[in-house]
Amino acid sequence: MKQTILFLILLSTVTLSTFAQEKEVPKSPPRAEGEGPFNQLIIRGVTLINGTGAPPIGPVDIVVEKNRIKTIKVVGYPGVPIKPESRPTANPGDKELNAEGMYLLPGFIDMHGHSGGAEQGTTAEYVFKLWMAHGITTIRDPSCANGLTWTLEHKNKSIQSTITAPRIEAYAYFGQDAKTPVTSPEAAKEWVKNLAKRGADGIKFFGTRPDIMAAALSEAKLQGLRSACHHAQMDVAWLNVLQTAKMGLTTMEHWYGLPEALFTDRTIQDYPVEYNYQNEQHRFGEAGILWKQAAQPYSEKWNKVMDELIALDFTIDPTFNIYEANRELMLARRAEWHDEYTLPSLWEFYQPSRVSHGSHWHYWGTEQEVAWKENYRLWMTFVNEYKNRGGRVTTGSDSGYIFQLYGFAYIRELELLREAGFHPLEVIRAATLKSAEALGLANEIGSVEVGKLADFVIVEENPLQNLKVLYGTGAIKLNEQNEVTRVGGVKYTIKDGIVYDAKQLLADVRKMVADAKAKSNYQVAQPGVKK
Repeated sequence: MKQTILFLILLSTVTLSTFAQEKEVPKSPPRAEGEGPFNQLIIRGVTLINGTGAPPIGPVDIVVEKNRIKTIKVVGYPGVPIKPESRPTANPGDKELNAEGMYLLPGFIDMHGHSGGAEQGTTAEYVFKLWMAHGITTIRDPSCANGLTWTLEHKNKSIQSTITAPRIEAYAYFGQDAKTPVTSPEAAKEWVKNLAKRGADGIKFFGTRPDIMAAALSEAKLQGLRSACHHAQMDVAWLNVLQTAKMGLTTMEHWYGLPEALFTDRTIQDYPVEYNYQNEQHRFGEAGILWKQAAQPYSEKWNKVMDELIALDFTIDPTFNIYEANRELMLARRAEWHDEYTLPSLWEFYQPSRVSHGSHWHYWGTEQEVAWKENYRLWMTFVNEYKNRGGRVTTGSDSGYIFQLYGFAYIRELELLREAGFHPLEVIRAATLKSAEALGLANEIGSVEVGKLADFVIVEENPLQNLKVLYGTGAIKLNEQNEVTRVGGVKYTIKDGIVYDAKQLLADVRKMVADAKAKSNYQVAQPGVKK
């Protein structure tokens, strides 16, 4: 039976004491995967895509000492045998990884990575391994929905490499663990101070009263905390994206609040009089026509808002993938990875429901999908031009909802940035260096440079030629014998100098799913079709 979820978007309008107690969620088991870190690891003969926007170069040998990049050396020319004397010398006991013919990129960063939880029946190990198997070595957890204490504990274990997990940036939701609701600027400042003392990295807002938001953002800056906001409809009439950015917000999530900043003939979304935010088909159906209510692309208002946001060094984290089912439900619902990689509990959570967040398929049809296709066109136009003018765009997945699966959905996000107009090198830069900049971590991760942490993705196919080779299920390719084959899938994920077999991580997840199905004799069925 489907479990209900108390939908986090309503945090700004419910009593926060409801969430004062941390949930009991499984902890990730001790790390049993990965080799290293080594005194010295040498990756041999790889083609490097360094994440800065530079084109590929190779063959390259990369020397890593423990968890830091020591040397990056071009050792020859494509198609020409490499002379041994041109290569860095290995010492006895060094680990050498033959990556000739392969491609190496910086570890990917998921800027919107929920860590699963009780509602979806997803364990930390399941989620972490799906992320790592897709080359995701860093995630930002917006809301810390498994509890702030839990998230900080796993953050520290990841730093110590005692669990198999990406590094975690913990962004607590505004008011999390407060003993009483935060209803004044003074209370907001005190809450932010306490959050910083606990070791969080930032704050996730859904919106609040302007004086409270201003106070919280001001104190966050003093405490060195970053911030993100999903400008939920329940509060966006108070503050849109441009207004919060001027207050000091550093990142916006999704696109809510941005069309509202572009209104020219209204101040509030044109809600039908029968609209009810708790009816999610109302919510998402009307969201699908919101961009059409905003200023047209390249108009005076459109340009002015964009330029102001860029001048504020503001970051857009669009999460295109999480709404893709709205424009083509069957595409997301029948994605091939669901069969082997989606847990029964998560599949049940996705199904049409009036009470589970993101399961808003009351009677979703052609009209809604056509509207959302146009919504995407206008949204993508803004995001692509924002990038073109020097604005920062990052990559986030928001997986675990709306038929989007951890890891796989992140690669889909890369494809959707490509659809929006990004060059493949711009896509990789958004997924690495630009996301690292948004987290304030660009001195440590986000590009392959001497002195930075050894976080890498290694794949046997060229991802610039076809981003689909990054999916765990690979890409379909017809060989010269007219046989259908699968190529790609991440070969190795390296985090902090530890080499993980990405395909083995996927095998572990497949076993988790198979065991869960066998335990209850579960069979996947499509909505409305009896098993």
